[in-house]
Amino acid sequence: MAPEGERRPAATSDLLVLSLLPGVAPRAVRALARRAPLPEILRDPDAHADLLDDEARQRIRNGEARRRADEEGSRAAALGVRIVDWDAADFPALLGRIFDPPPVLYVRGRLEADDGDSTVAIVGARAATPSGLALAGAISRELAASGATIVSGLARGIDTAAHQGALDAGGRTVAVLGCGIDRVYPPENATLARTIEGTGAVVSEFALGTPPLPPHFPRRNRVIAGWSRGVVVVEAALRSGALNTARTAADEGREVMAVPGHPSQEASGGTNQLLRDGAALVRGARDVADELGWELRTTSPQTATDPLLAALRPDVPASLDDLRTRSGLETPALLARLSQLELSDAVRRLPGALFVRRH
Repeated sequence: MAPEGERRPAATSDLLVLSLLPGVAPRAVRALARRAPLPEILRDPDAHADLLDDEARQRIRNGEARRRADEEGSRAAALGVRIVDWDAADFPALLGRIFDPPPVLYVRGRLEADDGDSTVAIVGARAATPSGLALAGAISRELAASGATIVSGLARGIDTAAHQGALDAGGRTVAVLGCGIDRVYPPENATLARTIEGTGAVVSEFALGTPPLPPHFPRRNRVIAGWSRGVVVVEAALRSGALNTARTAADEGREVMAVPGHPSQEASGGTNQLLRDGAALVRGARDVADELGWELRTTSPQTATDPLLAALRPDVPASLDDLRTRSGLETPALLARLSQLELSDAVRRLPGALFVRRH
C-alpha cells in the first residue's frame, strides 16, 4: 500500500481512466493524484492542462476515456486478470514508494501484502553462459527455499533460470512483463508463466494487447527494481537491460549486487563494471542474504559441495565428464557448484573446461 499522505486515495476505475490515456505517464498520474481527488480532476480536466494535453482532456470531456477504461476492465475480467491499483492492500509496498509507480497492475496469480523486505530481483543476460544459468538457478533456489520472493522479467537466459530456481524450491516468484499480460513474451515461456501463476504472480503495467516493444522494457525494469529490496545481476554486457535495472535500483536506494566474471567474457563486462562502481560482490545465496540482512533457513549446500571437492585433486585437471561421474551431480548443479567454488578461490578453471582443486 502506498505510504499514507503521499497520494490521495482513488478508485481503481479513475486510475485506470488516467493510465490508459495516451501521453499520460505514471509520474503525471502521481502528480495529479497528489494535487486533488481524481474524481474532481476527471470532472474538470481543463483545470489541469499542465499535466493533461489537449487530446487527453478531450477524451475525458467526451467520455471516451471512461468508456475505454470500462471496456478494459470487462476484457480483463473475462480473461481472469485482476487490475490492482496502487492504493490496494496487496499492491507491493516497496513498488509504491518509487518515484513513478505504476498506477495499476494487471495481475495473474496473487500478490502478497507481506512480501515487503523479502523480495530480491535476479536478472541478467539473455544469451547467458551455462555456468551463469546454473548459478542464477542455484541462488534463486536457496533464497526461495528460505522464504524470499524472487522477482525477474521472464526473459530468456538468466531471468528464466531465476524463476525456475524459485519454482524448484517450491518458493514464490514474480514475473514482470514488458507487454500486455495477455501476450507472454518470449512465447516459449508461456508454460513457465502459467506455472508461476500457481504460487506467485505474472504482472504488467501495460494495457491488454500491448506488444513487447523496445521502449517498454526500461519501464518493465523499473518495476522489477522497485519491487525488490535489492537487485542481483548474474551476467550482463556493458550495454544491457540488466544494467538498466541495477542503475534504477541504485537510484531508488535499493541494494545492487553482482557476480564477478573473467574479463575476457562479454557477459561479465557489465557485472564487473557494477563491482567497480561499488556493487556488492555475490558468489552465492549466502552473500545475497548477508547483504540484505537475511538469515537463510537452509544451510549452504555442503552435501553437494563436499563430493565435488572430493572429486577434485590438486594439480590433476578434471573435465566436466570426469566430475559428473565422480561427484554424482547432474550438469546444472555441477556448474553452479563449480562457479561458487571458483568465486571462493577453492577451485581453479584451466583452458579447455578443465578444473583443479587449489592446495
